Amino acid sequence: MAQNLYLCPLLTRLNMKRTILILLLSFASFCTVEAREYSVHGPQGGISFKVSVPEGLRPDTDKCPMVILMHGIFSSKDYNPMPALAKGLAEAGIASIRFDFGGHGNSEGKKQYMTIEKEIAEAMAIYEYAKSLPYVSEIGFLGHSQGGVVASMTAGRLAGIQDAPKALVLLAPGAVIKEACQAGKFFNARFDPKNPPEFVRCWGIYRLGREYLLSTQELDIYGTASAFQGQVCILHGDKDGIVPLWCSEKYKETYGDRAVFTVVEGENHTINRRRDEVVRRVVAFFQSVFR
Repeated sequence: MAQNLYLCPLLTRLNMKRTILILLLSFASFCTVEAREYSVHGPQGGISFKVSVPEGLRPDTDKCPMVILMHGIFSSKDYNPMPALAKGLAEAGIASIRFDFGGHGNSEGKKQYMTIEKEIAEAMAIYEYAKSLPYVSEIGFLGHSQGGVVASMTAGRLAGIQDAPKALVLLAPGAVIKEACQAGKFFNARFDPKNPPEFVRCWGIYRLGREYLLSTQELDIYGTASAFQGQVCILHGDKDGIVPLWCSEKYKETYGDRAVFTVVEGENHTINRRRDEVVRRVVAFFQSVFR
């Protein structure tokens, strides 16, 4: 079983008895460490994250690879498939760090003020933190949906530097966000792409700000991603009703022989139909790279 190092703000409203009970229950299955303050910051403020390590790892003397997990738009580090991926990787001897982008989950900020550039900056901050951990030997990236765009572009910008990410996994990478913003159609929101309002609402709940709607139209997603020279694994469900398959096909074309592209039959965008298969494929890929 994986050990989890939880690094996010404590809920101050919990009374002492309840906190002690939660800690006792947690220690029954994994070791928990909670930070009272944010230790990593991005453009929107403190970044909440969780680190999972292989069972029995001695951080002061042992070494293992680490994968940085990046969730999709309007999602979180604690939503499917991130926890399952962290568990599967830890059981295979690979540590991971999953985090909430600004305005998502327990991180500071607001969704309305997110942009891809800000999320790349947040990924960079987590990357620098991961490099500072004494037990981390090498690093890989994984991104789901919009997180795939962020992971691919971040990996591209880090190409050629010392300790650059060694491997990259893209799960239904949502590069279609550029075309959606250019067309003025993002999920069920409609707007003038040349002069969008201060924000639009997606499904009546989530706000996308004007800065996001404009800046996303100008992204050089595939051009930036192409600089990454490591090995790439692309997985995309054939029942994905949110991100079209051509996004992954174009990523495969971008990376050429460096990438392996697999269409997962019966899988949807949220990866809840054949999640175990996806986790197995992800773990097997990273194991093959981190030898």
